[in-house]
Amino acid sequence: MPRFKRRYTSVFLRRGDENAVTDLATPGDAVLPTYRDRHIESAVPAEEVTKIALRLRYLIEEAVPCELEAEEISRPHSRVITPKVIKAAKEAGSEQYRACVVFCLLICKRWFKHQAVVELWDADLHGVRAVACEVIAKSIIESEEDMGYLLHAILLKRYSIILDGESTLPVNVIEKAVDLHALDVIGSSGYQKCISYLWKGWLVQDEDDPSSFVDYQERDNTNFIIHLDPDRMRAPMYQNAAQLLISLIYLGLYTGAINTINRDGDLDVVEGLLYLFTFGFICDEVTKVWKAGMQIVGFWNAFNFVLYSLLIVSLALRFVAFSHPWDGTGERQYFNMMSYNFLAFTAPLFWARLLLYLDSFRFFGAMLVVVKVMMRESVIFFALLVFMIVGFLQAFIGMDFADDLVADDIVFVIQAMLNAIMQSPDFTGFEKFSPPFGIILYYVFTFIIMVRRTLTASIGRNGRTNVIVPQIILLNVLIALYNSAYEDIYENADDEFLALFAQKTMQFVRAPDENVFIAPFNLIEVFLLIIPFEWWLPKKTYEWLNDVVMAIIYSPLLVCAAFFEVRNAKEIRSNRSRGEEDEDTTEEWEQMADQVDFEAEGWTKKVADCKSNVEEEPAVTEVRKLSEEVAKLKEMIEGLEKVLTTKSNQAQEVI
Repeated sequence: MPRFKRRYTSVFLRRGDENAVTDLATPGDAVLPTYRDRHIESAVPAEEVTKIALRLRYLIEEAVPCELEAEEISRPHSRVITPKVIKAAKEAGSEQYRACVVFCLLICKRWFKHQAVVELWDADLHGVRAVACEVIAKSIIESEEDMGYLLHAILLKRYSIILDGESTLPVNVIEKAVDLHALDVIGSSGYQKCISYLWKGWLVQDEDDPSSFVDYQERDNTNFIIHLDPDRMRAPMYQNAAQLLISLIYLGLYTGAINTINRDGDLDVVEGLLYLFTFGFICDEVTKVWKAGMQIVGFWNAFNFVLYSLLIVSLALRFVAFSHPWDGTGERQYFNMMSYNFLAFTAPLFWARLLLYLDSFRFFGAMLVVVKVMMRESVIFFALLVFMIVGFLQAFIGMDFADDLVADDIVFVIQAMLNAIMQSPDFTGFEKFSPPFGIILYYVFTFIIMVRRTLTASIGRNGRTNVIVPQIILLNVLIALYNSAYEDIYENADDEFLALFAQKTMQFVRAPDENVFIAPFNLIEVFLLIIPFEWWLPKKTYEWLNDVVMAIIYSPLLVCAAFFEVRNAKEIRSNRSRGEEDEDTTEEWEQMADQVDFEAEGWTKKVADCKSNVEEEPAVTEVRKLSEEVAKLKEMIEGLEKVLTTKSNQAQEVI
């Protein structure tokens, strides 16, 4: 099979398998493309993985036998998820298969979430059990001391289960946690270390087996030339930087095009590059949908579709203007003006598009999660609003048609209804609109859609001042949904950002390509490499040609990346010389830590005597002390009883 087809057939989104968790999606969740190559096998036999998952499910059902508060499960030193429960979970896979226990816990989480949907009467109980799965998985990840084993065996190895008598597609813990939006697992230190390694390119996909990951062996190499490797563009960090840079150039081209209007309708170089970039982005979006299916379509895909559609309309109008001669009739000037109007109309979309590539920064990332959830919640509001509007609109059109058998006031009716929705009702004209039904119906519509409420102020539960202003009745529902989404996200803002960052990282590594050509450079790959060369060039020659082209295209970025990696290599060598981890940084409080001996100073004993026991409740501690004292008292009484019995016996013998 040619390499062109292999790249495009190995990354299809799974359809219909147990991993496609669309009905259980939570804020920030997205089903990402993964491998569809059936030759990928589970690191542990699927039958054994399924048995381990069933053992863990039974353990959690027994450990959480009734409905509890989620805080009792997730809080530190929980009385429900005790060290004994965690130890039992580790032993569910025995020593031979213990690497897949975390994966099985995520499978159990998915089972419980699904059960919560189909058994609504016990939804809270199954939800708490799903939380327990995450808590145990997080504890296992954070307690693992062998970092190599954690990264390569627990988190990155792929496992399958048996479903309908067949093995599901192998998935690793990193991908599964992103798909299930498992915030506790994603927020664990070991998971984030793995994501950091993937983001920096310290863990890279094996060239012979893209489904597995290996360590990047040159990360401690201080040779500048070694790091000038086009393959380093596979690292998500560099791909994200390249996309952000290209987006800034794209925005600059748009700014130049909109500020240099050609009255004669000709296309200049800036506009030509703008539309060339747009064509490359369109090809990239179409390729994603073709490779992954409609399941991958999300908010940003729809957003880009609107932007690119407006740009295509602008270009089409420009071509229409070209078809008219410059003869002073004004048709060419009219279509040229319409083209620039459509181009100017896209300005807000161009600037908002930058947010797509700024989500790796915590501020923008957390806000984008909130916006995404709010957009999802908006569906409820607009569903209610549409039903309301359609009902009244049909009534108004019926009155208009009954009046003169011609529905000639539709534009007036729609405009008046929109004015009411925007809190600016216009009653002028409805006095003569099928009196008295028209004006009465419009009053009813206005009353239902908009009602003035007294301006008051109150203090919310979060301490913020909530001001109630004139609002639409239905809009109050939307505001309540928005407020709930905002509070839910910002209560876990850090974990939500980490989940978004993990999702962004996995978007780069879950759909691997042999050669990284970021749009609009994908046009170079398709039209200058794949079509003319790939089908007949030998594999090594074609790979060499791709490396040369990528080295030329990405040369500025590769030089900057090489400087960055050489500096990191020096820090890595310094850390290894001290016996520290590669990514370790020396903080202020660590600079003189080796010059202080707390135990020799007696400080360790003093701290141990004064610190509190936070692992147990004070009442439990006091009861335990009392129990020990009672046990001692019992021993004393028993000893005294023995002494008295001995003396009594001796006295009887004397007598």
